Amino acid sequence: MLAAFWLFACGPALAQDPPVDILKRIADNGSRFEQERARYTYRQSFVFHEFDKRGIPSGVYSEVRDINFSSDGERTEEFVKGPANQLKLIRMTDEDFSDLRDIQPFVLTNDTLWRYKATYRGRENIDGRECFVYRIEPRQVLQGQRMLDGQLWVEVETLQVIRAVGQPLPQHHSTTDANLFASFATEYEPVDGEFWFPVRTFADDYLPFPTGAQRVRYEIKFENYRRFSAETTISFGDPPLEAPQH
Repeated sequence: MLAAFWLFACGPALAQDPPVDILKRIADNGSRFEQERARYTYRQSFVFHEFDKRGIPSGVYSEVRDINFSSDGERTEEFVKGPANQLKLIRMTDEDFSDLRDIQPFVLTNDTLWRYKATYRGRENIDGRECFVYRIEPRQVLQGQRMLDGQLWVEVETLQVIRAVGQPLPQHHSTTDANLFASFATEYEPVDGEFWFPVRTFADDYLPFPTGAQRVRYEIKFENYRRFSAETTISFGDPPLEAPQH
C-alpha cells in the first residue's frame, strides 16, 4: 500500500498558516494549467497488474494511447498499442477509465475548488522544493461524480501541485458487485517552463472485496508532451473511454 503509506506515514512540519486567499490562487493557476494542458499532445501508457492470494501475478491489462488533434483541431485519442486484457480476477470498469482521464492527473481548479474541503497541514520539503500541504476531501459526492480523497503538495513559489496522493471516490461496496479503487500517487514535473504536468502515477494496494483482499498494482505514464500549434483553431470533443468487453 505504497500510496497510502506516503499519505499517512509522516506528516508535514507545522508552520504559520499561508495567506487566506492561497486556495483561490492555487485554483486560478490550476484552471490556467488545465486550459494549457488541453493544448498539448502526449502519449499515455497504462499497465494494471492483479495478484493471486499467494502474491503471484495472475493477470495484466495494458494499453498505450496517443492524445492528439485531428486535422480540423478536434481532440482525439488513438490506441497505439492494445488494449490487451488478460485479467482473470479483476474487471476494469468505466470508472477506472474516467479516473485515468480526470482523477489520477489531478488538478484543483476554480470549477472544482468548491466541491472540496481543504485543510492546511503545514509545509514540507519535496526534492528541495518548499511546499504547502493540504488534506482534501469531497464535501459531497453526487451521483455520477468522481472525486479525490487525499493530499496535495503545492509548491510555495509557483502555487502549483507537484504531488498528489489519495483514493478515488466513490467506492462501491457490495456483496455481489463491488467496484473498488486503489490508492495512488501522482508525480508532476515542469514541462514548458511555466506549468507542472503529471508525468507518472503509481499504485500498489489491497482492495477489500467481499471474497478477500485483492492486491493490485498499476502505473500510468504521461510522456512526450508537445504543444499544439497556437495558430490552429482547437475544438474539444469528449470522446468516451470504452472499458474492455468481457
